[in-house]
Amino acid sequence: MKKLILTDLDHTLLRTDGTVSERTLDVLRKCREKGVLFAIATARYWIGAERYIELLAPDYEITTDGTLIHSAEECIYSCEMSEAAANGIVAELLKAVPAAEITVAKGKTVYWNSRHIAESEKLHKAVYFGYDRPLGCGANKIVAELPHENIARSIADKFDCRLQCYRGENWYGFLPRGAGKTAAIEALAGRCGITLGDIVSFGDDRNDMDMLKMCGTGVAVANAVREVLDIADEVTASNDEDGVALWLERNVL
Repeated sequence: MKKLILTDLDHTLLRTDGTVSERTLDVLRKCREKGVLFAIATARYWIGAERYIELLAPDYEITTDGTLIHSAEECIYSCEMSEAAANGIVAELLKAVPAAEITVAKGKTVYWNSRHIAESEKLHKAVYFGYDRPLGCGANKIVAELPHENIARSIADKFDCRLQCYRGENWYGFLPRGAGKTAAIEALAGRCGITLGDIVSFGDDRNDMDMLKMCGTGVAVANAVREVLDIADEVTASNDEDGVALWLERNVL
């Protein structure tokens, strides 16, 4: 029976300083030698996860809050909102906060109205777009920095899209209705011929909760938010203590 390891990146597989330990790399290599598939599931845009994808070489990459799945260079799943909806959301965001920084992802391309793209660790490969004209495409995800959550909720309700909030940040993500990590996981499981019961998932934040609940074993790292710790099947050590690797050593290797 095939098995799949599925893990979030930030504050879960990655240490707080953004590194991946040699221990973690070694454990993942040994798991894959045993025939276990490995995938990441991250809120990051693909270009924001690219350096970790190169380092980890996962079998599958769920990125952009579950709206995209890639396997090597192939896009095997994409959930996106229409061009009209994407332009409408951007217009409402700028109406509410004229100086708002906005990113729009379409596949691996990310558009951003920042003049400091080159300085960004995660998004230095983004394409500058000032939103002074309409986007010529739909979007997998739109993210904006906003002063109040109620602004984001109002816009999400108007366009019937999913609102995603992030741990300790005032950035808000707008996704197609029905999109998210769980939809992507169901699609991936079907493609791989794996039951959800044969997936072990690791996470730390609220947007990981459904993922942990739907998979056969949902594991929270010790530094996870309280809501995640409460619903997880098991709790492992923190991300800075290589909690994912520790659990895999004890339960897979």
